[in-house]
Amino acid sequence: MAAPSMKERQACWGARDEYWKCLDENTEDASRCKKLRSSFESSCPQQWIKYFDKRRDYLKFKEKFEAGEFQPLKTAAKS
Repeated sequence: MAAPSMKERQACWGARDEYWKCLDENTEDASRCKKLRSSFESSCPQQWIKYFDKRRDYLKFKEKFEAGEFQPLKTAAKS
């Protein structure tokens, strides 16, 4: 498999950015972003999609953590 050309990479990143923007604007209803998700998936290699999805999850976690909004799960201590 050949590496994507510069135009293909730019199309992928643009589709990703549009999709992420939609998700940020529609935090309560991600279903509004289905068309953009399809465009993202058709513009990017599968490995990149997997990476970008994990990257977004990490960045959102980091954002909450740094803002002090993250609450770790409290597990029952075993004795």
